Amino acid sequence: MRIVYSEHLKRRLAIRRIPIELPEIIFNEYDEKYFDHETGNFVLIKKVEFLQKPRDMMIVYGKEHDKVEIITIHPLEKFQKENGIKTGRWKRI
Repeated sequence: MRIVYSEHLKRRLAIRRIPIELPEIIFNEYDEKYFDHETGNFVLIKKVEFLQKPRDMMIVYGKEHDKVEIITIHPLEKFQKENGIKTGRWKRI
């Protein structure tokens, strides 16, 4: 499967000073996986070291035939995950 980075993701990596390889690491080694019913995309979460402390980091990606496009990445606050699950927007896979 071919993995590509969206232009939005590339900007987020630069702005947030996130290592360029981190989205692909999360994609391959995630701790949690969800389907976002609102967007039709997938959400992967992995605890990583970010800014000298452990943080849940999430990526959002879409899948098309033999291609995965990672759309965005950001540190995830606990309330964001809880809200996605509680409202039914995110369904654990």
